[in-house]
Amino acid sequence: MTPPLLVLAWGNLSRGDDALGPLCLAALREQLPDALQGQVEFLEDYQLQIEHALDLIGRQRVLFIDASLSCAAPFEVTTLQAAQDASFTTHALSPPALLQVFQDLQGEPPPPCTLLAIRGEAFELGEPPGPAALAHLQSALQWARRWLNPDGF
Repeated sequence: MTPPLLVLAWGNLSRGDDALGPLCLAALREQLPDALQGQVEFLEDYQLQIEHALDLIGRQRVLFIDASLSCAAPFEVTTLQAAQDASFTTHALSPPALLQVFQDLQGEPPPPCTLLAIRGEAFELGEPPGPAALAHLQSALQWARRWLNPDGF
């Protein structure tokens, strides 16, 4: 049985603040209440790939999590819509392009999808996440916990 909720995060743990997506996912997984066990699947990757469209099948809601240089601090939340963009022809897809792939493959709209973009500032190879990014992560985690369980966690 496919869990109704999917949390899909991407980033590189070896590139400073780019680790925010995977770190957020790991914290959510660790803190997941027993009542939600079996209701949530957690997937992590370095980047979104066309194959991730198949991971959306059978979901009620999907949360995408990534670090961002362009979002406002500490984080931004965006409701995603399917849209083809230039990333469709690259090795990594944008979330809207991934939703478009799902829609093209399945012949139906994707499940409701939300992007949690966490503000990062430094993405240098071999560096740990910075103090500001880790503070942004804590704020984003509070929001993500409510997304997973609106009744509290």
